[in-house]
Amino acid sequence: MSTFMANAGNITRKWYILDAEGKPLGRVAAQAAVLLRGKHKPTFTPNADCGDHVIIINAGKAVLTGRKLEQKKLQWHTGWIGGLKEVKYSKLMAEEPEKAMTIAIEGMLPHNTLGRAAAKRLRVYKGAEHNNAAQKPEVYNV
Repeated sequence: MSTFMANAGNITRKWYILDAEGKPLGRVAAQAAVLLRGKHKPTFTPNADCGDHVIIINAGKAVLTGRKLEQKKLQWHTGWIGGLKEVKYSKLMAEEPEKAMTIAIEGMLPHNTLGRAAAKRLRVYKGAEHNNAAQKPEVYNV
């Protein structure tokens, strides 16, 4: 018996839809990261890009538990002196919920070429409509 090692030639990718309506943002992000990485497959290989495509709908209806909506902030630095920027998640979820979901998922992926390749297979939509019907995605229950 030999160990199976996935490579670019024997990887099959599927399309999944995750509905974030009424669910905690972090729970949906964690499940999306697992699907993007391919860890749900029995043929998972850590050094190969064997994940699937993920479509997240209703990102604007995802919830943050506790007082995170008022207390949590997204911070980044522009690189200039005094360039620390921050925005509260209450404003971020109201204006750009796709960005909040994307940042949460990308933080759960590896910070290398495999993670960057997996992040390209992610599509996040604010509402229930998406334009990937031609790929025949399956609904994945979280």
